[in-house]
Amino acid sequence: MKVAYFDCFAGISGDMILGALVDAGLSFLALKSELDKLSVREFGISRRRVEKHGIAGTKVDVHAREGHVHRHLKHVLEIIDSSSISPSAKKSAGRVFQKLAEAEAKVHGTTIDAVHFHEVGAVDAIVDVVGTVVGLELLGIEAVYASKFRFGSGQTRGSHGAMPVPVPAVVEMTKGFPTERTDIPHELVTPTGAALLTALASGIGEPVQLCTESTGYGAGTREVKQVPNLLRVEIGELVATPQTDAPILLETNIDDMSPEIYGYLMDRLFEAGARDAFLTPVIMKKGRPGIQLTVLADPNKETELAELIFLETTTLGIRRLPVQRHLLERRSDTLQTPFGPVRVKIATIGGKQRVAPEYDDCARIAREKQVPILDIYKAVHAP
Repeated sequence: MKVAYFDCFAGISGDMILGALVDAGLSFLALKSELDKLSVREFGISRRRVEKHGIAGTKVDVHAREGHVHRHLKHVLEIIDSSSISPSAKKSAGRVFQKLAEAEAKVHGTTIDAVHFHEVGAVDAIVDVVGTVVGLELLGIEAVYASKFRFGSGQTRGSHGAMPVPVPAVVEMTKGFPTERTDIPHELVTPTGAALLTALASGIGEPVQLCTESTGYGAGTREVKQVPNLLRVEIGELVATPQTDAPILLETNIDDMSPEIYGYLMDRLFEAGARDAFLTPVIMKKGRPGIQLTVLADPNKETELAELIFLETTTLGIRRLPVQRHLLERRSDTLQTPFGPVRVKIATIGGKQRVAPEYDDCARIAREKQVPILDIYKAVHAP
């Protein structure tokens, strides 16, 4: 699996990501060609070589020619949806801005639809986000990983005036992820950078075994005395699946919904990418019987799955808890049996293999061949 690992030793921002990807081999002409598909024309993009603390990198600059514009989420999504970039890039970019809108709404005590995007709604921020998702696609990146977030300190100024560093939206978006506070008196993690990682990364702050093929350094604007103001990206093949991962556990208790809905809900959750989902009977306040819904989600799927739970159930609130799992090394394969090919999952523990057939294949074959499903399972496990 080809992955990109972002080492955020000096923080992260949208322009630093673009610079790192270009420095690692992303064709600048191909990037510009994709960005030309946006339905906004009042911008240009350039690159230049820079040096930070003796390390060479690439600085990508977005030159916006629009005035100070305040956009709502729907306006940004309209710009993205009306472009001719790939459907998957549109979905990824939309997820990033959805993450931003949720954080801003929480911080300002308003709704997602009412949030005014200020700096992050400007053309340069839209170009940073769209440029990142199309850049990852152009490089053939299948998954993104990153180091922990490294925050600066002090104050910065935005459209709302002076704000503490890290700014409130960044703190909101990075809840549940590993972070480090430093005494560096600068804003190291921008809202755009935080949104991109929390929306797109499959793992943050986890050990990743990578066979590196290319490395790039993306430069920020500032000169920082304590650390080179660079973002490093390593691109290569994932050597092995990490032995632990850090999904998000979503839970809610429901006591006022028809039992008929739960089967449909579970199908929707798995279709939307839930790692796991299950129902547990519980006794709630006043002795009411209820159901506890538990969903295990990748961090970049959390928003989508939480929204689905709100849409398809009667719940008014969802608990979230970052968890860690121990994982066995595993792979998928297809075994030939007397009844036909059956997909299986093969896990390895202590040098021994454990084979588990895919239920859907076994059920389909049992119906087609009109044999007991247990016969299919026995055939898979036959020596």
